[in-house]
Amino acid sequence: MEQRISLITLGVNDLAKSTAFFERLGWRRSVKQVQGVSFFQCGGVAISLYPRLKLAADAGAPPDGRGFSGVTLAYNTRSKQDVDAVLAEATSAGATIVKPAQEAFWGGYSGYFRDLDGHFWEVAWNPGFPLDDAGAVTLPE
Repeated sequence: MEQRISLITLGVNDLAKSTAFFERLGWRRSVKQVQGVSFFQCGGVAISLYPRLKLAADAGAPPDGRGFSGVTLAYNTRSKQDVDAVLAEATSAGATIVKPAQEAFWGGYSGYFRDLDGHFWEVAWNPGFPLDDAGAVTLPE
């Protein structure tokens, strides 16, 4: 297995509302339109939004995975100031701040928001993981 992730699918309660939320964040929906799912290109990874009940059925899992699921998604920024700006943008789009931005024990600055479907997103500036021109994280070797 190659060391990569191709697609992250988020189970959502209302596909239209969730799609509109990400569009309000400035994300552009893929021109590839498939009924019942929304796709967004995010660098080398794609994000898809799919109805939660259908996703649970497809995975053979119970659909009531409310609360913290043990997974967070992260959006790294180019500067400390960008963290506050992105959290404000998420709030304006309808997100709920879970943890306001603050200095982190690992030397950066981060905060968390929860999207319309309860997915946790960390917004972080990490001086140890610089971003390249395309916005991809560069891990130290």
